[in-house]
Amino acid sequence: MSQIISALSEVSADYKALFVDLWGCVHNGITAYPDAVAALQAYRKRGGVVVLVTNSPKPRAGVAEQLSQFGVPDDAYDTISTSGDSARAAMFTGAVGSKVYFMGEWERDAGFFEPMKVIHDPVEITRVPLKEAEGIVCCGPFDTMADPEVNRAEFLYAKQMGMKLLCANPDIIVDRGEVREWCAGALAKLYTEMGGESLYFGKPYPPIYDLARRRLSEIGHDVSDREILAIGDGPHTDISGGMGEGVDTLFITGGLAAKDTKTDQQPDPAALETYLAQEQVAPTYSIGFLR
Repeated sequence: MSQIISALSEVSADYKALFVDLWGCVHNGITAYPDAVAALQAYRKRGGVVVLVTNSPKPRAGVAEQLSQFGVPDDAYDTISTSGDSARAAMFTGAVGSKVYFMGEWERDAGFFEPMKVIHDPVEITRVPLKEAEGIVCCGPFDTMADPEVNRAEFLYAKQMGMKLLCANPDIIVDRGEVREWCAGALAKLYTEMGGESLYFGKPYPPIYDLARRRLSEIGHDVSDREILAIGDGPHTDISGGMGEGVDTLFITGGLAAKDTKTDQQPDPAALETYLAQEQVAPTYSIGFLR
């Protein structure tokens, strides 16, 4: 059974670094959670290091800008590791070819195609219509409220042509305030179920954690796995990913699983146990909200 705690400070002294999810933990897609911000600030003041590990398709700089807009101050974290940066690196090394069909909202996702200085001799990427493409770059649905099934016809053609789909955000859904939206992961899941090949780089897959560790090293911290605590509200992204990396995990039950875990301020223990068994995950700790 996952240990239910009432505050991050109850266990944080055992860890030198936190890998912290954003959406559903630090903000709701509109505004920051004050208690979560305060908890991270207090952890850093005691000498801990906070790496924000997010499945956002945005580059690190784009996420930092968004956090400022949401009211998350700079002193709440040290560095950022994004699914977008991991996936961009793969794209610029030719993972899905040089001519790509783009799925997403261009005004939001244009930063995904910005050059990366760390890639030596990058592939020149050109966005083209599906019929001219060698592969698909998926940052999200064209319409976040539309059922992923609306893409079935295009995916059937892409599969028949042997295209790979690069998924910049493995999340299936997110809650923007009170509104639940589809993410790129839902499209990649459909494409895979149809027999296509999807490439993932965010949580729970290893590339984003490798990037997070490199980000730690860049700012002068050599931290062992047993000294890292992964925090998030996604059972199959944050928790499964942390478990796969061999690090302890803290499950935020008041995010995506709030209804299933009967979370008001804290989860109902029996509901939590049932939910975790159903989802086949075993977080080290659980808490209603990050605080």
